[in-house]
Amino acid sequence: MNDPIQQRVRTAVAAALDKKAFDLDVLAVGDLTSIADYFVLCSANTERQTQAIADGVLEKLRREKGVKPLTVEGATPGRWILIDFGDFIFHIFTEDCRRYYGLERLWGDAPNVTAKYANGAGAHSVRASRNVRRKKTS
Repeated sequence: MNDPIQQRVRTAVAAALDKKAFDLDVLAVGDLTSIADYFVLCSANTERQTQAIADGVLEKLRREKGVKPLTVEGATPGRWILIDFGDFIFHIFTEDCRRYYGLERLWGDAPNVTAKYANGAGAHSVRASRNVRRKKTS
């Protein structure tokens, strides 16, 4: 994976996973649109977590790759944060917001290449990393 774009996507994915993002998908949209080569989508449990994931992605790409975003949208209130890096767009959603907008359905023709970017974890493990809240029993 020597392509600089792919290296930046992998760095962003790693940063999101470090902040406990779940249901992570990387869609190769380059053949379907001219706006980006990849969409990265992930979910968070709370708006505070979406902001932590966004901060982690921004910091890691700045520090390790010297990359700054073209724009960041939605940081307040944080239900859907979009970070546009030019060649890829990183979407961070709360679960209900992600279900509502359904970008995976909208971009259903785009190949899902998540396994290539999840540090060998594969899509199943990335999905399994979800932080599930358990109901207390007495």
